Amino acid sequence: MLGLMMKHEMMISDLIEHAAEVHRDREIYTLNTDLTEHRYTWTECAVRVRQLANALLDAGIKKGDRVATIAWNNYRHIEIYYAVSSIGAVVHTINPRLKPEQIAWMVNHAEDTFLMFDTTFAPIINGVGAMCPTVKKWICLTDAAGMPEMKVDCDDYESFIGGASDQIVWERFDENTACTLCYTSGTTGDPKGVLYSHRSTILHAMAGCFNDVIGGGSNDTILAVVPMFHVSAWGLVYSAAMVGAKLVMPGPGMDGANLTKMINQEGVTLMAGVPTVWLGIYNHVKATGGGLPTVKKALVGGSALPESLLRAYEQDLGIEMQQGWGMTETSPLGTTYSPYPGTDMSDYEGTVQDKLYAGRRIFGMQMRIVDDEGTILAQDGKAEGHLQVRGPWVSSGYFKGAGADSFTDDGWFATGDVSKLHPRGYMEITDRSKDVIKSGGEWVSSIEVENAAMDHPDVAMAACIGITHEKWQERPFLIVQPMLGKSPNIDEIKDCITAKCAKWWLPDAVVFRDELPVGATGKILKRELKEIYKDEYTKG
Repeated sequence: MLGLMMKHEMMISDLIEHAAEVHRDREIYTLNTDLTEHRYTWTECAVRVRQLANALLDAGIKKGDRVATIAWNNYRHIEIYYAVSSIGAVVHTINPRLKPEQIAWMVNHAEDTFLMFDTTFAPIINGVGAMCPTVKKWICLTDAAGMPEMKVDCDDYESFIGGASDQIVWERFDENTACTLCYTSGTTGDPKGVLYSHRSTILHAMAGCFNDVIGGGSNDTILAVVPMFHVSAWGLVYSAAMVGAKLVMPGPGMDGANLTKMINQEGVTLMAGVPTVWLGIYNHVKATGGGLPTVKKALVGGSALPESLLRAYEQDLGIEMQQGWGMTETSPLGTTYSPYPGTDMSDYEGTVQDKLYAGRRIFGMQMRIVDDEGTILAQDGKAEGHLQVRGPWVSSGYFKGAGADSFTDDGWFATGDVSKLHPRGYMEITDRSKDVIKSGGEWVSSIEVENAAMDHPDVAMAACIGITHEKWQERPFLIVQPMLGKSPNIDEIKDCITAKCAKWWLPDAVVFRDELPVGATGKILKRELKEIYKDEYTKG
């Protein structure tokens, strides 16, 4: 027997219209590409979304067409998110920090028909334009006066939408229709496309509104530092519209000074980003003697949260840090930290270990760990295995059929993480499968070594990689980025490691670099480091 409930498809167009009608006066603030400021309301945003949708339809965009973006977090990018998806087309967000040939590959693989870009990225478009034959129209996110010199025939965004009607009757279609295409980073082989649906996106946004997940509400002001070109800014563009939160979009102002100014000027209460961003803000605040009095919580993802950074924010700045875990394939929310019922929160030291886990599994996400033969292992906090997940916002396959070996016959996605699952719902990442170091037949966790090294107060970031060793197969090798103006002592760093790790995990060598290579999503590019240092244990 079926329930007697209305069949009402979940549509992204409903989100923007809801925000416009119910949360009409709540603002979206943007630091523009030229570092000027822009602010308007969700209602004003919706007017321009309808204009863009009509302009796209008039220009021939059809259901299923891919419209690419190479853009910062800003108000025009939000308009593209809503307008493109709401007419049944697909937003393809592209990471601007990829190499030109990688960008061209993605555009061609996705068969993008339109590509919209910020003025910052005009040189990229001038470089790849001739390599992208599927693109019929290029649109620069500016007005006519701000148009850069272009080698491709290009429209400016404001002129493109200027003559379009701001009235539209949104079509309703199957909620499983694709809305967004986001490619993985391509750390092994070609990047793979993850194709989200209207249904998965809205369910994911709802999950993000849970109090124990992100939990933003209509009285919150959310700083979205995580890029819109990376997993839809963790769904913040959608969940903010759902609850009526104010959005603060930092554009290119991703440095500590600009972010701190925006946080305090706009009264940010919640903020989401990667550890390197929070480190930059903390260093600026300490250097200038300021504070972040309005911030209640900082959501951390993208890479492991160092204990030193956790303590700096919580004990020094009084800001709760909430670690989460997810992937492009999981939309990305999968886990976030929340205290287990009955936890004595007044005992700070007793909470630290739980906060350093990847978080507790949120509703909608199922998890299991398996051994090399695929046998399911116990969720006892001791067994360690390959993490697999499934749920309504988890990818069931890659665009155009790539990477089929990442999906099991019984419907699970193999994440590539090595993990432990704890009885109280916590998930602990012990390493990435490709980053685990095998030394003398035993496994070394690169993540645990890195986190221990970052306990040293003069260490900003650390990367532990496996280097080929004649006797032991591989040995750990540690690359350290010191805090600005600091010169950490190697023996002290090693003491930090041996205090938390098995003695034989101690790296055979520690070297310093002024900066570690970091990708656009804030993750250290270990592949580059492995290439640079691959011969270190065979020299001499």
